[in-house]
Amino acid sequence: MVDILKEQIYTIPLRSVKRAPRWKRSKTAMTDIRAYLVQHMKCESDEVKLDPSINERIWERGSEKPPSRIRIRAMKMEDGVVQADLVEE
Repeated sequence: MVDILKEQIYTIPLRSVKRAPRWKRSKTAMTDIRAYLVQHMKCESDEVKLDPSINERIWERGSEKPPSRIRIRAMKMEDGVVQADLVEE
């Protein structure tokens, strides 16, 4: 069993995806979420594991209209892996 070193809830702004072409915005949002977690949890990109519920929430309205922000619970394990899942509201 791996213990949790750090657990944090983040509200990640996704307004910056407007810089991407309309048909690529949800894909860009997923990339931005991963980059945000790498920066704030101080880990490598390949160590971030996103729950499928995050992907479903981003792609819920299609590729052109991702949400403007998303709330995520990120947990850093002692082996360096960061697991992220959606915070239900």
